Amino acid sequence: MKQSILISAFLLSQFGTSQMLKTQNQKIIDDKGNNVQLRGLGLGGWMLQEGYMLKTADFAGPQYKIREKISELIGEKGMNKFYKAYLANGVTEKDIQFLAETGFNSVRLPMHYNLYTLPIEKEPIKGQNTWIEEGFLMTDHLLQWCKNNKIYLILDLHAAPGGQGNDVNISDNDKSKPSLWENEENQKKTIALWKKLAERYKDEPWIGGYDLINEPNINFTGKNPNGTDELSNAPLWKLQKDITEAIRSVDKKHIIFLEGNGWGNNYNGLTKLWDDNLVFSFHKYWNNNDDATLKFILDLREKYNIPVWLGETGENSNVWFTQLIELLNKHNIGYAFWPMKKIDNIAGITNVKITPEYQKLLDYWKNGGNKPTKEFSEKALMQIAENYKFSNVEIRKDVIDAMFRQTSENSTKPFKLHRIPGKVSAPEYDLGKIGFAYDDKDFINLWVSDPEKRSEWNSGNQLRNDGVDIYKTNNNIYYVGKTEKDEWLQYTIQSNTNRKYNISLQYSAVKDSEIILEDHNEKQITTIKLPSTGGYENWKTTSAKQINLIKGENKIRLKFANDGINLSYFELQ
Repeated sequence: MKQSILISAFLLSQFGTSQMLKTQNQKIIDDKGNNVQLRGLGLGGWMLQEGYMLKTADFAGPQYKIREKISELIGEKGMNKFYKAYLANGVTEKDIQFLAETGFNSVRLPMHYNLYTLPIEKEPIKGQNTWIEEGFLMTDHLLQWCKNNKIYLILDLHAAPGGQGNDVNISDNDKSKPSLWENEENQKKTIALWKKLAERYKDEPWIGGYDLINEPNINFTGKNPNGTDELSNAPLWKLQKDITEAIRSVDKKHIIFLEGNGWGNNYNGLTKLWDDNLVFSFHKYWNNNDDATLKFILDLREKYNIPVWLGETGENSNVWFTQLIELLNKHNIGYAFWPMKKIDNIAGITNVKITPEYQKLLDYWKNGGNKPTKEFSEKALMQIAENYKFSNVEIRKDVIDAMFRQTSENSTKPFKLHRIPGKVSAPEYDLGKIGFAYDDKDFINLWVSDPEKRSEWNSGNQLRNDGVDIYKTNNNIYYVGKTEKDEWLQYTIQSNTNRKYNISLQYSAVKDSEIILEDHNEKQITTIKLPSTGGYENWKTTSAKQINLIKGENKIRLKFANDGINLSYFELQ
C-alpha cells in the first residue's frame, strides 16, 4: 500500500494535477511557467463537412447541400444512419492516441453549432435555447481521449448560428436564412453557446482554450465580400467582446483565441483589448514562408504584447510544410494543420480511401444519368463511413516525416526496406527534404503570394505529397511521371554482399532518353540508355551491367537526363 502511494505521488510530481494553459506577455505557458508551442491538428470534416473533403465541391459545397444530396438517394432516415456512423468513426481515441504518439500536443475541434443547439428558426419558443446533448457528449468523449493522451483540446466554433460570412462552405451558411451578422437572435445564441461550453469545461486543464469564431469573412462596410478591405470591423470586435464577457462570467481561467475578418487575418479597427488572457489567431495558406508574410501578425504581437497562434494551415506540399514549421519554430508560434481526414488525400497525415461505388454516386450527382438504387447508395455511403475509422485510413508517413523529422535535420530515411537482389518501385524513393531525398522543379503552391505560381506539385495526386509527380495506371500500378531534365530520386537499398549487379528499368518515353545512375555524392556510376517506347502507355524494360555496391546500406540516385520519362520500377540482380 505504501509503495503504491509513493508511486502515485511520484506520478503527480512528474505530470502535475493541472496543465492549464495561460498567456504571459507574448508566450503561452503552462501552470509551471514552461513555454508551450502548440503543435496541433484540426479535426476538420468531423462535426462539419466541407464539400471538397467529400469530393462533392462541384455540386454541393456547404454541409446542408451535401445532406440534401444524400437524402435524395437514401431518404432522411438513411441519411441519419449514415451520419451516425460517420460521426462515430470520424474521430476516436485511437486517432487521438496516434496524434500524440506522432508528436502533436494539441487538436483543434471545428464545432458545428447545430450539434449543440437548434437553429433559431426551429426553436419552439422564440429567443430561448434548446440544448442538444449529442455535441456536448462528443466533446466530452474527445476531451477524455485528450486527457488520456496528455494533448490539449482547443474548441473552435467553425459554423456559428446563421453563418459568419460569405464563404458559405466553411460555415455551412444557408444564404436563404438570416446570417449571424444580420440577426440579433443568432448572436445571442452564439454567446449563449459559448457560455454553456465554458460552464461545462471551466475546470478542465486539458482544454487549451476557446477559438471564438472561425474565419469571419463578411463585408460590413467594405467592397470585398469576404471582408479583406474592412477598416473598422466594429460588429466583429463587439461580438467577440460580448462572447468573452459571457465566458468570463463562468470561466476566469481559459485562453480565448480571437480571429480577425477576411478569413481570420484582418485585425483593422481593434483598439484596447478587453481581457488579459487573449491570443491572436491567424490563418496561412498558399503564400511564401518568410518573415514578410508574418510581419502583420508579429507586429500585432509586439503592439499588444500577447501571443499569436496559427490556428489553421495546410493544403500544400511537404516542402511547404517543412519550411512553414521551421519559420514558426523560429518565432515561437504554435500551429494547427488542416485537416486530419478527407477522401483521396495526399496532403494530410491520413487518407480516407475512396471506393468505386462512392465514385459512382459522385458521378451521378455531378452528371446525372441513371439514378443509383437506394440499396446500392446506402451500401456505398456506409462503406465510406467505415473507411473513416482509424484502422481503415492510410497513414501518410511522408507528411509526418516532413512535419517533424525534416524540420530539424537534412538526413534521409528509407521509405521502406529495399533488399537486393530485388525490385524497387519508383515512387518508393527516400524520405527527406527536397535536394536531399529527391529533386523536382514543381514542388509547392504559392498562388496567394504569386498567382503565376499555382502548382499541383504532385500532378498525379497519388501516394506521396512531395514534388515528385506520381501516377497510377489502370492496373493500379504506381509510377513516377512528368519528369524534367536534372530531376532525380534517391533510394536506400540493402545489399547482402559486396558485388556487381545488373540493373533493369521499366519505363516509357516518347523519345530516346537517358537516366544517369549516381551515388548520393553525385558521383556518376553509369548511364542507362532508354530507347523510345513509342508512347507513354507503352512500357518497356532496358538494362545495364556491372553496378558495384557494397555490403549493407547503399544510397543511389536515378537522375533524368531529359524531360518526359515515366519510371515504374528498377531491379537489381
